[in-house]
This record gives sequence, C-alpha cells and structure tokens, in this order.
Amino acid sequence: MTTPSTTTREPITTAQLTIVRANKASWADLQAIFGTADYPGKCYCQHFKTRDCHWGSMSDRERQNRLREQTHCDNPRARTTTGLVAYLDKEPVGWVAVEPRTAYPRLLRTRTVWSGRQEDKADDSVWAVTCFVTRKGYRKRGITYALAAATAGFAREHGARALEAYPMTTPPGKEITWGELHVGSRQVFTDAGFTEVSHPSPRRVVMRIDFANCTGPVHQQGDAYR
Repeated sequence: MTTPSTTTREPITTAQLTIVRANKASWADLQAIFGTADYPGKCYCQHFKTRDCHWGSMSDRERQNRLREQTHCDNPRARTTTGLVAYLDKEPVGWVAVEPRTAYPRLLRTRTVWSGRQEDKADDSVWAVTCFVTRKGYRKRGITYALAAATAGFAREHGARALEAYPMTTPPGKEITWGELHVGSRQVFTDAGFTEVSHPSPRRVVMRIDFANCTGPVHQQGDAYR
C-alpha cells in the first residue's frame, strides 16, 4: 500500500476505479480509507448506525470494531455487507455506506429525512446511501460520483424497490465543510440518476430512485461494483 500524493489533483474517472462489496475488501484497506483523524477517523461510519443516547459513550476503537463487524471485511463469501469500496490501481481510495433504511436507527429519528413525507419507517425494501469517505490525498477528484452511481445497481440487485439519499446543497457564496459533506452533495446524486423528492431544510434535500419506475438500466455505472 502506497502513500497517496497530496499534490496530484487530476480527476479520476469511473473507468479507472474498481468498486467492490466491502466484504471483499480487507480491514487494512478500510483503515487506510478512514484514517485516524478528521471526521471519518472518529466516526467510522457509525453516526447513523448508533442511537443518540449511545454515541457519547462509545470509544473510537468500539466504532472501528463495529464497522469491521458490519462490513464482514476479509470475508468474500459473506452474504451481507454494509457498503462499497473503491480502488485505484489496487489502492483503496473510497467508501460509501448503502443498506436498507431500517439498518440506521438514528436516521429513522432524523426529522429532516421525514419532513413533509408519509413514509413507512419499517419498510426495509427502501435502501439508503448515508455516508461517503474519500481517502486523504484523493479527495476532490470525483471518486464520490463513481461510488454514488454504483449504489443503485448494488441496492437493486439485493432487492431494494427504492434507494434514497440525503445530500447537502451549497448555497451561492457559501461553503460547506468537508465533514458536512459525508452525506454527499446534491450534484453527485443528480448525476447518478436520483431525483429530488423533498427539500426539508435550506441545505438538505431528499433524493431517490424508485426502481419500479425504471424502464432500463438504472444508470450506466449502476453495475460498476464487483
């Protein structure tokens, strides 16, 4: 595993990436992506997986261990996992969390997700994309676009009837910190074929693909994972 360059900023195309189910990745690869600093290195994708009352008492090591168990990494034969991992020339560079919406206890209690909508919170046929992590040194090069596109084919293949996401919008003249964008940006999901279904707050939208309404391939990169 090599150390990524912090000076190279050329865009990375989908064709350059290999995207796999997280159980086919190694734990060392996931650790390389999340790191030990910044928001990813503290959260390890447990924000939506953990109820508010338990979050503060959980150590960094426990969050890491939970992700390791949830992904079933290092076990290519595992029947379930929680996300997809992107590789560039065999280097792990990105992660996206995608699972049935019911697998995220905090998401089910987040008001902005449900505002103005009548949805069955117990419907596990609706899946959700909740988090992106791009490895330090590879950020702002387009990796999240490829990962977002791959989630549609992955969810549909595993029985989802719909796939949702809850990205941030960037108001003109204002910036969003990298940590806030762990949910993705609106444009990332627009390019992946998602459609806005609600706008519950000035900076948050709910976007969705209903597979029953799709007459052809979900997206040209929808089957990008392996």
